[in-house]
Amino acid sequence: MTKKPKLTLGSHLSIAGGLHNALTAAREYRCDCVQLFVANQRQWKHPPLTAVQIDDFKQTREATGISPVVAHSSYLINLCAANEDTRKKGIAALMDEYGRCGELGVDYLVLHPGAHVGQGEAVGTAKIVEALEMLFTAYPDPDCQLLLETTAGQGSCLGHTFEQLANIINGVKRQWRGHEGNLPLGVCLDTCHVFAAGYDFRTPQGYEKMISQFDEHIGLSLLKVIHANDSKTELNNHVDRHEHIGKGHIGREGFINLLTDERINGLPIILETPKGKSKGGKEMDLLNLAALRRLARL
Repeated sequence: MTKKPKLTLGSHLSIAGGLHNALTAAREYRCDCVQLFVANQRQWKHPPLTAVQIDDFKQTREATGISPVVAHSSYLINLCAANEDTRKKGIAALMDEYGRCGELGVDYLVLHPGAHVGQGEAVGTAKIVEALEMLFTAYPDPDCQLLLETTAGQGSCLGHTFEQLANIINGVKRQWRGHEGNLPLGVCLDTCHVFAAGYDFRTPQGYEKMISQFDEHIGLSLLKVIHANDSKTELNNHVDRHEHIGKGHIGREGFINLLTDERINGLPIILETPKGKSKGGKEMDLLNLAALRRLARL
């Protein structure tokens, strides 16, 4: 008898009206976990969190039992921007969001590594490593783990190969010799992004190759969160366009391979699929969550 996979499913949900509202919505959707922004992702600066905001969030989390809670950093942040003013703003914004995660008790903060904008991969990697060293120096004992997200490789974005992510992680580790076990750094794997970057996991053999390459270069112990998104674009297209589960170029088989892998049992799997309602009036998040549960049983 095939062992039933343990699923920890969630979605990225809105914080409109209060940070705690994302937790309430997650419980209404029968989610186990949730992803949210801890600040307005379209602005560089934000007022400090109030004691009421923090208390509301923590009380709602306790009441709903949602866990883990994952935050996604602002899309404005580019730790290896060529423009130094933009880069400094990005580092300051990351510091602020990381601090907010600590105040709220958020478990993970997901970050797109950055785009080198013509400076080259080596320069971009060095700048990202330097920025992360600054972050971990400012927060030497955080409870929140920073996760570098796999990217599609659009433009000059870094993180679209496992080797690139490993270079960043190993660069940071070299500055923390003897303390690697305490380094709060891991990886978030986005299914749409890795597919667009050229990793074809639609067959059992292709999936095994992808996950083995991840383990070889990064290590499965550092895989902490999965973004479950189908892809509107074809394999190796390097374009980041999310599609509903099973409706894109990854298709049902790719998600079956992922969801039935015992090595990722229990990891938070979070939707970032398009929002809205179906023709029948049902929330698309609910339909996508149901699709994941159904594919996990096949």
